[in-house]
Amino acid sequence: MASRPSKKRKLTPPQSEDEGDSRSNAKIQKSFFRNAANWDLVEDQYKARKGKKKEKENTRLPVKRDGRIEAVFTPVEDLKESDDDWLEGEGDRSGEDEETEELQPRKEPEIPVKQQIRNAKEELAKLATALNEEPYENAGAFKALTKIGESKIPAIVTLSLVTRMAIYKDLIPGYRIRQISEDGSRGEKLSKEVRTIQTFEQSLVSGYQTYVKELARYAKARKGDTGGDGIASVAITCASSLLTAHPHFNFRSDLINILVWKLSARRTDKDFEKALSAIITLFTEDEEGRPSFEAVSTLCRMMKAKEFLVHENVVNLFLHLRLLSEFSGKASNDSVDLPMESRKKQKREFRTKRERKKLKEERALQKDMDRADANVLHEERDRMQSECLKAVFATYFRILKLRTPHLMGAVLEGLAKYSHLINQQFFGDLLEALKDLIRHSEADENPSEDPEAAAEADDDDDDEPTRNPTREALLCTATAFALLAGQDAHNAKADLHLDLSFFTTHLWQTLLPISQNADLELGARSLHLPDPDAPGSAASKLRADTRGNKVNLQTTTVLLIRCLTAVLLPPWNIRSTPPLRLAAFAKQLMSTSLHVPEKSAQALLALLADVGNTHGRKIAALWNTEERKGDGVFNALSRTEEGSNPFATTVWEGEILRRHYCPKVRDAVKIMEKSIMSDR
Repeated sequence: MASRPSKKRKLTPPQSEDEGDSRSNAKIQKSFFRNAANWDLVEDQYKARKGKKKEKENTRLPVKRDGRIEAVFTPVEDLKESDDDWLEGEGDRSGEDEETEELQPRKEPEIPVKQQIRNAKEELAKLATALNEEPYENAGAFKALTKIGESKIPAIVTLSLVTRMAIYKDLIPGYRIRQISEDGSRGEKLSKEVRTIQTFEQSLVSGYQTYVKELARYAKARKGDTGGDGIASVAITCASSLLTAHPHFNFRSDLINILVWKLSARRTDKDFEKALSAIITLFTEDEEGRPSFEAVSTLCRMMKAKEFLVHENVVNLFLHLRLLSEFSGKASNDSVDLPMESRKKQKREFRTKRERKKLKEERALQKDMDRADANVLHEERDRMQSECLKAVFATYFRILKLRTPHLMGAVLEGLAKYSHLINQQFFGDLLEALKDLIRHSEADENPSEDPEAAAEADDDDDDEPTRNPTREALLCTATAFALLAGQDAHNAKADLHLDLSFFTTHLWQTLLPISQNADLELGARSLHLPDPDAPGSAASKLRADTRGNKVNLQTTTVLLIRCLTAVLLPPWNIRSTPPLRLAAFAKQLMSTSLHVPEKSAQALLALLADVGNTHGRKIAALWNTEERKGDGVFNALSRTEEGSNPFATTVWEGEILRRHYCPKVRDAVKIMEKSIMSDR
């Protein structure tokens, strides 16, 4: 029996040509095309990437089977690959998350300030030790030191500044370092040791320049800045130490600018005193002359820019220049007269062309040797000192013209010190300036009688420093005679026809008013209680500026004795004083001795004793009524000493002074009369 054949199932209906079948096929095709129009593969891919869902893309095209279009999908065997891709997608997403975390700034753990300071100390100590042991092999340590100083912590900045100061003081050589040009370094063949030294020197100069700039920035730090006061004080200290230790090295002018900027302040403090002492040390130890010239020119520019509203000690710096004892010429505010020895030219010797060439090479070699050894010729030093002297005289003359009250004592004292260096042309200009200053002081002593004008003057004077016209006039008189004594006085009076009678007459007129001054034995800087009736501003001005000062310390009595000695006992021609002047001043001084304090009375009587030893015969008639030479009446209030008619009177004040309460005054009177009567 034959087996029954298996029955096959038809998957697709057979095609029929009926109208129903054709309609169904048309509907299927329309629905397929309608759905295909809505497909957007690009958008689906973008959404998949955006949602971090990576799916396996179907890359097969649809197939038409039995009259129908069918989409072909991925076989079942590829499902494992899709699972692996899913896992890889998860890994990629985690990697992308890590990248986003890396893009965000990571917060480093904050180190405590104390730990940072401790680490900075250790690092600075390591770098300093390395530079001290092997400086040529550790030239890169200068940049590391500079980087540590960029910290925002004031303590680390202070440590960096002080450490670098000590390092540079030890490593700076005794010569200036020149910058090496690229052309010169390429053309020359240098040994390894020379290149190592050049590299170290260039690193040293570069680091030192950066350090000096930091000092200039920190020195001008304000009080409001974090650690501003402390860092500014450290910067001033470092600049002062470097300038005094190595004034020959590079960037000297920058250090001078730092100190001069500090000296421009009118209020003094510890930093001001440090800068002042550094400039004084620079002036006294400068053998070259150029550093002093740079400092003097910078000071003069600063004072001119500040309209000379600076402290008195700044002007007194000029008294520490070495040219006071070393310079042999004479100068004014715009010219210098060198001595004749320096002007003489050497006699020319005949030399052949070969000898001249050899001499030129030797001079060039000697010039390089002098620069390397920091030895400067005397001609260069004299030139620098002459330029300094011109700048100093120009500054003094400007202050005299402006009549700056608080600088008058320093300027007049300075002119007296520099009197032997002033030439004759400038001497006449200075005398005229001193006369104008005395006239100005007289106008201040005799104010206008108009009450409104006086009130306006008082309002204007409240803003200006307190003045002492009497003291200024005495300073002018003493300076005028000191200037004449510094010159070849006898020849100067004959050549220039100088007349100092103006100063003598003014001194005669001020003797009696000075004797009534209660502060006669107090100096310009004497510490004494202010007037309780004075306004608060005036009392504070009297209490201010009481620090020690080596200039303008003399009391009014000392200034008066100086002026009287120059008038009555001139050192250049002590026997030339006329008898009429001697008698007038002797009588007036005896009257003045009755009103001044005991120490001033002793000084005046001692001066009269010296006058009696020299000119006893000329004035002895004043102590004897029977030897009177003049007729008429003595006028103590006369405008001139010659018009007072001194020989018409006698000195009766001695009888009262013999009964003075002070025994020293009584002894001084006896000594004075003995010296006068012994020369009769």
